[in-house]
Amino acid sequence: MEQILVTGGAGFIGSHTCEALLNKEFSVLCIDDFNSYYDPKIKEKNIEQALKNHNFALYKIGITDKEALTKVFQENKISKIIHLAARAGVRASFEDKELYELVNIEGTRNLLELAKEFKIKNFVFGSSSSVYGTNTKIPFSEIDKTENQISPYAKTKKAAELLCKEYHDNFNLDITCLRFFTVYGPRGRPDMAIYKFTKLINEGKEIEVYGNTKSKRDYTFVTDIVDGILSALKENLGFEIINLGDSNPIEIKYLIGLIEQELNQKAKIKVIKEQRGDVDITYAEISKAKKLLGYEPKIKIEQGIKLFVKWFKKEAV
Repeated sequence: MEQILVTGGAGFIGSHTCEALLNKEFSVLCIDDFNSYYDPKIKEKNIEQALKNHNFALYKIGITDKEALTKVFQENKISKIIHLAARAGVRASFEDKELYELVNIEGTRNLLELAKEFKIKNFVFGSSSSVYGTNTKIPFSEIDKTENQISPYAKTKKAAELLCKEYHDNFNLDITCLRFFTVYGPRGRPDMAIYKFTKLINEGKEIEVYGNTKSKRDYTFVTDIVDGILSALKENLGFEIINLGDSNPIEIKYLIGLIEQELNQKAKIKVIKEQRGDVDITYAEISKAKKLLGYEPKIKIEQGIKLFVKWFKKEAV
């Protein structure tokens, strides 16, 4: 049975990825430090079902702990890595740049070093659409220049991509960097807009919209992202950077309307000034993902919000 290491495996995308791998009968090693960025009990709940599977093992360690990481590699026969662990959050990254650099850059270097040392067959890295920064060319393509990141978080993701390229060039590692576009769905992080909006509208409280209600995001349902991750895991592409998005930007105003509809409750909207690190639009060009990974997003925003709100009413209220 092939053994896959998933870093950040108790998080939102990570827990869905672990479950998908277990369903395909892989052996899964999950690394997560259960940090305090949001309540660790949320992560514990995320992996409740996975923990019942004898092919799942959990290591509560951080990716900055090279010694503990090395021990995991020594004790197992890892063939591939899905690296999703990171300090998340664009706005929070302005408050503690050093921590974001330590985890997102040095933590990634630790894993690449171990991938080199233990001859890992394939390394899939979870990057972010935030690396496109103030890019004005739409949609965002992998061949676009990415020199204008506007948050420390985005800069760390770009730096980690460059590290991946360095390790491919120098040590011939197969590495795929997947740029995720605004992932949402069941188990979504509580600091993300869809979760926050749903919670506050449900409670009859005011929601804050930054800038204006016309800004657009390329919301991508989590199962579509996981499909892309698993496809990348099967391929040996040398080095590639690939967008994973829905390729259908949605206005905040329309998004709020969908949540109102599912909750049968009107939102109280307060428009406030733009926040640091925000951009007007994200929009993924996904022809490369279709060609190399057979990627085809299936869950449109209307169905996705329905699924999210159904989960929210059952699990999060």
